[in-house]
Amino acid sequence: MTQSKKIALTGGIGSGKSTAAALLRAWGYPVLSCDEIYAELCQEEGFLRELKRLFPDCVKEDGLDRPSLSRTVFSDEAALGRLNGFTHPRIMERLLARMQSFPLSFAEVPLLFEEGYQNMFDGVLVVLRGKRARIEGVKARSGLSEEEILARMERQFDYAALPKGCVAIRNNGTLLELEDELRRALKALGV
Repeated sequence: MTQSKKIALTGGIGSGKSTAAALLRAWGYPVLSCDEIYAELCQEEGFLRELKRLFPDCVKEDGLDRPSLSRTVFSDEAALGRLNGFTHPRIMERLLARMQSFPLSFAEVPLLFEEGYQNMFDGVLVVLRGKRARIEGVKARSGLSEEEILARMERQFDYAALPKGCVAIRNNGTLLELEDELRRALKALGV
């Protein structure tokens, strides 16, 4: 069996990971998403049963109460650790198994460095964007307050000093400029 090349796509909240992922898909590359896999898992009975055991007030008869879970874990560091410890290994197992079926694929992995998953990939693309633009972008799409966004940013990896081997994609301009940055980054990874 031929070895598959797996590239992670990451960046802080509001950096433009999803936009970069959409560009890669439009160019014909297979792109998987940890968020999409998590959504799939949340439809599975066994997964929800275990989640209900960990967070009894956050799983209702009709499924996961996402706002309730978010309020619970983003106000309690230990609860966030329990959630991540339960969900992340399951998400990554499914993600990496799916990536194996492609000679080259990309994966949108929001908490790559925070969870120590960077070594599971052959390359890492990091989308970077100015803090104010990130805040405004997240506010526009999510309805979160600036305080909630800043609290989430504080919990994320500090992208000011990228680990060795990462390729930065600057997202501070137009979509065309982002496309150019992404093409340059792919060349730097030998894609």
